[in-house]
Amino acid sequence: MGQAIPADKRPFDYSPVSLGDLPDTPTRDRNIAAVAWDAAPTELLQLGADIEGKPEPYFKRRIFGWLVWLAGPSRGPGRYMALNPLDHSEFYFFDLGGGETVGGEGPDREWHSSFRAWKESLRDDPRK
Repeated sequence: MGQAIPADKRPFDYSPVSLGDLPDTPTRDRNIAAVAWDAAPTELLQLGADIEGKPEPYFKRRIFGWLVWLAGPSRGPGRYMALNPLDHSEFYFFDLGGGETVGGEGPDREWHSSFRAWKESLRDDPRK
């Protein structure tokens, strides 16, 4: 079995997907493009619009039910979005600077400068 392709080197998959098609864990061979999801809200489709190079958002994984998307490389600059799969008006962002974490508000309504703490706030307030 070969090594996983780094996320920023994986090809984008534009095959149509529904909510049930989004996997629990990251895909290792491709990035599922946000535009491929039939229920993608506008906020998700515009996730990277104000980031240099306008990176295309793609699906990362589910974290305790939350759908986690990323626009840009995981080391930044970029932006993560955690989206409630049952209510697309509920979402949270975590901004990554150019190699430096900026932070974001979690569902606990606290500001997190650590990505780990932001993910823990998703864990502590699951959506399924």
